[in-house]
Amino acid sequence: QVQLVESGGGSVQAGGSLRLSCAASGRTFSNYAMGWFRQAPGKERELVAGISRSAGTTYYADSVKGRFIISRDNAKNTVYLQMNSLKPEDTAVYYCAASRFLRTDHAYDYWGQGTQVTVSS
Repeated sequence: QVQLVESGGGSVQAGGSLRLSCAASGRTFSNYAMGWFRQAPGKERELVAGISRSAGTTYYADSVKGRFIISRDNAKNTVYLQMNSLKPEDTAVYYCAASRFLRTDHAYDYWGQGTQVTVSS
């Protein structure tokens, strides 16, 4: 089992920045690729960014390319999502998730409980 706890969400004005953190415990963190998903009211959950086990490969949804940066610190068992130039359409609950391999579908093995991000115009 891997336990994931997100933090860093909040309210920000458009154009602002937030950094989300996801702390992992349980099994060896470096054995898992990590993803950040988001779900807005009435919309499906979508993958925003992903990072491979060694951080050698990253993935970004087109909607966040150039604005969001995913990173990880395997020594701290933590994955981050730096969100810059935030837009109202980025408003959602953000979840981190763990998978044995980096993937772009929803079939991740472990999920956090989510953190709310609200961007006002």
